[in-house]
Amino acid sequence: MWKDFFNKTVSSISQDIAIDLGTANCLVYVRGRGIILSEPSVVAVNRKTNQVLAIGREAEKMVGKTPGHIVAIRPLVSGVISDFEVTEQMLRYLIQRAQQEKFYLLKPRVIVGIPSGVTEVEKKAVIDATKSAGAREVFLIEEPMAATIGARMPVHDPAGNFIVDIGGGTTEVAVISLGGIVVSKSLRIAGDKLNQDIVNYAQEKYRLLVGERTAERIKISIGAVFFEKEPKSKGDLKEMPMRGRNLVSGLPEEVVINQADVKKAMERSINQIITEIKNAIEITPPELLSDIMKKGICLAGGGALLRGLDKLITKETKIPCYVMEDPMTLVARGAGLVLENLDEFHDVLVELEELQSPR
Repeated sequence: MWKDFFNKTVSSISQDIAIDLGTANCLVYVRGRGIILSEPSVVAVNRKTNQVLAIGREAEKMVGKTPGHIVAIRPLVSGVISDFEVTEQMLRYLIQRAQQEKFYLLKPRVIVGIPSGVTEVEKKAVIDATKSAGAREVFLIEEPMAATIGARMPVHDPAGNFIVDIGGGTTEVAVISLGGIVVSKSLRIAGDKLNQDIVNYAQEKYRLLVGERTAERIKISIGAVFFEKEPKSKGDLKEMPMRGRNLVSGLPEEVVINQADVKKAMERSINQIITEIKNAIEITPPELLSDIMKKGICLAGGGALLRGLDKLITKETKIPCYVMEDPMTLVARGAGLVLENLDEFHDVLVELEELQSPR
């Protein structure tokens, strides 16, 4: 009873927040309300005055369209802070938006999702940036753990849970059991690299220079990595126009690209992701592997939506693979569940004794 009364009192004077700090997108979960915000991880900055002009969706519209003194940048590279000050500004914006301009006596406690392969220095950078942005206390949770909790998998049970989280900057492969990560692999090949693969393919095959946003639209619209039945002709393949600048003539040009082209463009990166999954399987203890063969591999993150990826992983690993419902929000939902039940899930948080300064 006293615990419930205490929690209600604290929630009335402070608003706790969970943030999925992604390379491509940031999602914000507010305790008691769920996910209330999803913004691209982009910030537009005036280099002459160092003034932040726009954050999130408004800044994304400026990518590739700004004059020389204005740059639309992503302050996170492979899930790691590359520009501390800009990341701090972005976090402050997200925290303020989450609080809906209400006044709270206490600053919020914030849980932040981070890749599993980050260094102690990189963890410290996330904590410092979040505190500078207005957090009272900062907790870190590894993204594979958060995604597994978000998928409502029994992380505290003595059974194996296999998750592959393909985000914008990193692919996280993890085996989780008894509230901890038993096997962990982090690969800096994910959605952004697949976009770049399409850009490179357009240059090599068509001598056409296209932007990353064009490449991403192609990937989302017609991207596929596996065909259950091999297409008999080009007419069986989805296709769409691709516009850019011809590298030979320097003039604008439009070509038609199809699914086979996109599959070929992304093939090498997809194979590297599958190799990393196989490497994780090889070092997984046999008892846990037995559980995983029954339960299957769980796909999370925006990359999970790539057509045929689950079927390709099943074919290559001989283990059933499935895409979770709404995979892009799994990390935020998982971090939010931890936020709602801190006592129950406190052991899954990254140990911060050496990182967290005393209050």
